[in-house]
Amino acid sequence: MDISDHHMSDVTIVRPEVHIEVNVKSQSTVKRSEVRTHVLSLLDRHSTVLASYRWTEFDDEFLTRNVESVAVADLTGPKLVDLKAHNLCLHIFSLNDDSPSTLALEEEEELSAANHWLLPAAEFHGIWESLIYEEGIKTQLLDYVSTMIFFSDRNVDSNLIAWNRVVLLHGPPGTGKTSLCKGLAQKLSIRLSDRYAHSQFVEINSHSLFSKWFSESGKLVTKMFQKIQELIDDKDALVFVLIDEVESLTAARSAAQAGTEPSDAIRVVNSVLTQLDQIKRHPNVVILTTSNVTEKIDLAFVDRADIKQYIGPPSASAIFHIYLSCLEELMKRHIIYPRQQLLSLEELGTMNFMESDVTRLSLTLRSLAQRSMGLSGRALRKIPFLAHALYGKSSTMTVEVFLKAMERAVDKQRQEQASLVNCV
Repeated sequence: MDISDHHMSDVTIVRPEVHIEVNVKSQSTVKRSEVRTHVLSLLDRHSTVLASYRWTEFDDEFLTRNVESVAVADLTGPKLVDLKAHNLCLHIFSLNDDSPSTLALEEEEELSAANHWLLPAAEFHGIWESLIYEEGIKTQLLDYVSTMIFFSDRNVDSNLIAWNRVVLLHGPPGTGKTSLCKGLAQKLSIRLSDRYAHSQFVEINSHSLFSKWFSESGKLVTKMFQKIQELIDDKDALVFVLIDEVESLTAARSAAQAGTEPSDAIRVVNSVLTQLDQIKRHPNVVILTTSNVTEKIDLAFVDRADIKQYIGPPSASAIFHIYLSCLEELMKRHIIYPRQQLLSLEELGTMNFMESDVTRLSLTLRSLAQRSMGLSGRALRKIPFLAHALYGKSSTMTVEVFLKAMERAVDKQRQEQASLVNCV
């Protein structure tokens, strides 16, 4: 054997990972190991699948009885995937149906300082998949937070390699930042279910921090974080803490320093920042924050964030995918009928966007997406509803008629936006 042959024999071929998410029915009591065996058998029988394929019906009675769905998750790249060429990572989980509980600070007062969910929560199911951004944003966030937890697990010295377990999502209102935080926490609770027995999600109500009850110099803030600390003390739990509109905390501090806010406001904010510094030392906590007004965030806070991800308005291609998912849902529910094939942008691209009977409806959707540029993700998701409510002449409509109704709904949204701007 020559040297090159010797080197070739030493190379370990690392197969890329594919994540398979298995949603077990909440009432099922079967062992995870049994579910795993049956799911692996299913994947062996259907080894070539479409990226992000989801099974909801099975030819296996055990799976029909015990499993809601089996999904090939978060794949980018080629449409067809050969599962045999990949390392399969199975994540088996059940959704928690409980409503969120509130972390009340004073028994005699009805002050809700935070909402608390057990993850994965039925309420958050599907959020991650419904959010469509520029390619890479969601994958990067998953990778960032996975690395935070991986470094903590390996006891990497944080004095030598710094990370704070703080994520900041910033950008204009209506771009889905809060939903993205909830979807990210849900996704990680599923991905890390082998590592953590359960996950918790605490959403702090920033506005309640400045209610009349918070005149006691931040004592109640300390109480709230003590309750969060109790969750973190369970080392088998992964805890996500969300502070929405974090600029309301930091803006209050700068206003207090300028003398325009009462001094207790600065004590409240300083107390929050101190408490965040204390809880982020724990390896099983991730702090998620959002901001609509980036320039107002206290630099002391911005410095604490490892990840500062801008979430902007959707691009024309993202809008196309949002609308496509809406139309698919309406066809599934027979609100749009009969079902007609709509092509993806990639498929239109292979046909050079040339108009024909096959491409006509999809090209109409593409021009509607371009016309919708500038609307927020929140507004875009309302367009199909408004189209039906305002311009639906019958309970069931064809794709062509519905696209015309959507066009009118987009124009109406634009007019309303313009009139609101003129009123300000």
